[in-house]
Amino acid sequence: MAKKKLNKIKIVLAMKDQKSKWLAQKLGKNPNTISKWCNNEAQPSLETLFQIAEVLDVEVKDLVCLRNETGDVKEK
Repeated sequence: MAKKKLNKIKIVLAMKDQKSKWLAQKLGKNPNTISKWCNNEAQPSLETLFQIAEVLDVEVKDLVCLRNETGDVKEK
């Protein structure tokens, strides 16, 4: 089964010209955890997603991928 892309943290970090290590420092998280989120190997909690949005000065909706009617993941 293919890994589904659920978040766009890596994309938003690139748009903000920041690295995952910077985000790890801002959130007080292990850089390996941030890497897993960026690669969609794991997902942050909803509370953490709000913290990420605040740190990156974006809306939470900018960090997640939306699903279309067929269940495929699609970026908006």
